[in-house]
Amino acid sequence: MNKALRENDIVSGPMTERRRDWRKAMSDNVALALLVYTGLQIFMTVGAMKQGVSSIVPYLALVILVAGIIPACRWFERRWSDLSDDEAADLALKPAFRRDQIMLWVLAIGLPVVLTLIFKLIFS
Repeated sequence: MNKALRENDIVSGPMTERRRDWRKAMSDNVALALLVYTGLQIFMTVGAMKQGVSSIVPYLALVILVAGIIPACRWFERRWSDLSDDEAADLALKPAFRRDQIMLWVLAIGLPVVLTLIFKLIFS
């Protein structure tokens, strides 16, 4: 069965060679980046905001910040989800994929850090 699955997989080459599906890889990166971003927002930014505000405001800000990142992540995913089956396995797209992957992760990790610093400056 495993052999049959690999033979029918659009990203598989010969049995000895497996190609990456850029669409799935970017989708996986976006999903994980959203989880990391949300976790960092909860523990860093909301914590910094709680120091200056003791109400529901930090939690509303969290909802807004998480909702605000979704369109950016969707933009990264959309660029790759529209690829044809042949393009999805094209190794020539690896540099473009890495560039988008790095930009996605810089945004997912860097934005909560920057926002935390801003909130600490505002509330100090």
